[in-house]
Amino acid sequence: GTSSGVSVSSHYRGSRHNRNGGIRLEINVPRRYDVHMETMGGGVSIENVEGRMSGKTMGGALMLSGLKGNLDLLTMGGEITLKNSDVDGNVKTMGGKVLMEDVTGDVKPSSMGGNVSQKNIARRSGEVRGRELNISTMGGEINVDDAPQGASLSTMGGAIHVHSAARFVKAKTMGGPVALDAVDGWIDASTMGGNVEATMTGDPSSGKRSVALTSMAGDITLSVPAGLSMDIDIELAYTEGHEGDYTIKSDFPVKQDVSPEWERDNGSPHKIIHGTGNVAGGSNRVTIKTVNGNVTIRKM
Repeated sequence: GTSSGVSVSSHYRGSRHNRNGGIRLEINVPRRYDVHMETMGGGVSIENVEGRMSGKTMGGALMLSGLKGNLDLLTMGGEITLKNSDVDGNVKTMGGKVLMEDVTGDVKPSSMGGNVSQKNIARRSGEVRGRELNISTMGGEINVDDAPQGASLSTMGGAIHVHSAARFVKAKTMGGPVALDAVDGWIDASTMGGNVEATMTGDPSSGKRSVALTSMAGDITLSVPAGLSMDIDIELAYTEGHEGDYTIKSDFPVKQDVSPEWERDNGSPHKIIHGTGNVAGGSNRVTIKTVNGNVTIRKM
């Protein structure tokens, strides 16, 4: 025992050439209790505790369930699972995936090399407005079931998929497709290599409704409500040898022009199909850019 609670430590005694201790610790604490842990290796499971959970493990999974309070947890090499909890804070892994499911609160997950998935994440009860989801990974997919307060998503290499969101979605990947199934707000999505599909839902006259979609190599498809006021600006670049392979198709009036000369100053020689249109007053800027890909704008 200590003045602040209970301290548990273990030390390996034996040959320095053989350090496989095989120890397993199971510690029961009161329902309301602050937990701080530091381990050099091994998985950590925290269940049914209310308080502040902090610390790190140098190599192992974090299994978290039935928690209430604040999190500040790190694993240097393992996956993180957080379920059935009412918490705020941060969880981070340097080399594993993150799964969050049935969680209320503002938790920021981060992975340096794994997929990040969220399902059934709710804002805190009684709050007028919660914080947006903020997810980053250095190498993996990002999957979001629902983001009622918006989402800011970034991965250095992997697909991004959002099933539904409100207010906004900002999504960036350095290599992979982006699919935004239903966004009731503004959209900013880009990829260095992959298709982009985005669908705007909700009242087209409510709030900010701008759209920016960019791919350096892929098709872009945007679906919007029929009454959305848009100032449309499309740039479809195609390289030599691909004349006629890619097109702009729109359910709204779009004027198209092709640059007369091959541009040779930025990368491979290319021409640009430029599409412009003003729909219902042009209140919301809609910018779409791609290289060697089709552009489609659909009326819902």
